[in-house]
Amino acid sequence: MAKSKRKFFKISGILILLLLIGGIVGGGYYYENFMYKNISFEEDDAFIFIPKNSSQESVLRQLDSLGLVKDIESLTWLAEKKNYQGKNVVPGKYRIENKWTNNRLINHLRAGNGRMDARVTFNSVRTLKDLAGEMTKDLLLDSAEVYAWLTDPEKIKKYGFNNYTIISMFIPNTYYVDFDITTDDLMKRMAKEYKSFWNADRVAKLKACNLTQSEATTLASIVYSETNSKKDRATIAGVYMNRLKIGMPLQSDPTLIFAMDDYTIRRVLNKYKKVDSPYNTYKHTGLPPGPILIPAISYIDAVLDYEKHDYLYFVAKEDLSGESYFAKTYVQHLIYARRYQKALNRQQIYR
Repeated sequence: MAKSKRKFFKISGILILLLLIGGIVGGGYYYENFMYKNISFEEDDAFIFIPKNSSQESVLRQLDSLGLVKDIESLTWLAEKKNYQGKNVVPGKYRIENKWTNNRLINHLRAGNGRMDARVTFNSVRTLKDLAGEMTKDLLLDSAEVYAWLTDPEKIKKYGFNNYTIISMFIPNTYYVDFDITTDDLMKRMAKEYKSFWNADRVAKLKACNLTQSEATTLASIVYSETNSKKDRATIAGVYMNRLKIGMPLQSDPTLIFAMDDYTIRRVLNKYKKVDSPYNTYKHTGLPPGPILIPAISYIDAVLDYEKHDYLYFVAKEDLSGESYFAKTYVQHLIYARRYQKALNRQQIYR
């Protein structure tokens, strides 16, 4: 009897030991896969893009290649266990927080509740290459692909633009689109926004100005480059409109700087006025062939509501406040211009 008890206790002890070992191993495995903070990177958060038709493998590979995961094997094991595959791999842009556990990450991705629309925004962009870069910051699109579209004569012709005027199709604002939008669909969206912007009220004002939509945007881009003064916008637009009406060269320094592609210039010298470019408004009358940047909407409206007056000249005030003096005669203009030139000299601005 005593021998039987000893055997029973021995077997029971072994079983308990095995259960303890199993519990420790199981607990460790549970901790490693569910509770262990496996997501680790230097910033507070990070973003990943999951394209349509992605697989579990491609998502995990992206997480690993971005250096967001300490142990990819434990994450892979849990992804399998939680059936993160097929329709559970929801495309989108996901924000991931540092120090998440495997379980938190898989639940986040699997639920698809991390999806966010991508933001497309651009302001004061000068070139098509810059525009392509700004537009694709939050998209899966390659900026080179967008730039190729923007410079393809056949594609832009379908929208009624050429290589000079296509930039006027882009109305500065913040737009939300699918992060995996195609280039063609992105351009369709921008064309739709452009059409919406040029509503009946603006079109009526445009006709009164005797300008096309691209011409109004071109003039607005010049006014934008000339002043940051809210009260002077419509007045300066009026000066240029007066010059256009009498066939007088616009003589706009910003167009010359654009032609030279040197934005360090703060003082336009006479030698710069000889540059051979359709954007040299000292040599050519009328508006340049296209905008010199994407102007703010308020500047387009300032052109459409330009101030009616008799001024033909303007120059920045000597206090460098951004405001301008206006003159009807060249003699009066020279008086104001000398004040501004002396101010530049005092600031040692010689180019």
